[in-house]
Amino acid sequence: MATQIDDVKQAAEDAVKNKKKLEKLIEILAGSSRRDRQHAAAAIALVAKADAEMLAPYLNDLVDALNRPEAQTRWEVLEALTELVAIDSRGCEKAYHGAETALFDEGSGPVRLAAMKFFCRIGSTTENRSERVWSLIDEGIQCYHGDLEFPDMLTAVNDFAGGKISPHVKSKLYARLRFDAENGKGGMKKRAQQIIESMGDVGIIEEIAAPSAE
Repeated sequence: MATQIDDVKQAAEDAVKNKKKLEKLIEILAGSSRRDRQHAAAAIALVAKADAEMLAPYLNDLVDALNRPEAQTRWEVLEALTELVAIDSRGCEKAYHGAETALFDEGSGPVRLAAMKFFCRIGSTTENRSERVWSLIDEGIQCYHGDLEFPDMLTAVNDFAGGKISPHVKSKLYARLRFDAENGKGGMKKRAQQIIESMGDVGIIEEIAAPSAE
């Protein structure tokens, strides 16, 4: 009989205190019950926010869980992996493929948002990673402009902009958001301006961006 998790918050609290219970949650991620996988993933996401380091030994299991068919399991696991970037950014590179598939999931906005958060977090850690994920972030900005989740995506992009991203990526991000920052309205204009400001000296960015605009 599959183990049912009725109280996700309690399951997370128990897992933080007891390694065996955490291991059980990880085991359930690969189980046959869709419902239990979803609840286990939700509890694991809470564990990641409380103490991401506890999940480091199970990184491969989390990456594997990105292959589950149900949306909630994937978005909860992506939330956990996003927290794990600070613990093992190199290991989290294993999630690129699953996260890319999630970013273009046609059926779930929360899955797409979680993938964008993951790419923005890991892309902010080094210039090389920013180059690797930029095309995905850029496509996400273009594809999901009107989605319900888009404001939260831009919040993640703002964090990305303030990270260790390459001058080339800064120039591309500036070019992508310049129109909205100058001609947009309301919240979109404000968010675009905030992202550009997060990148630092706009004058220098304009100089870098100039050749690509010709």
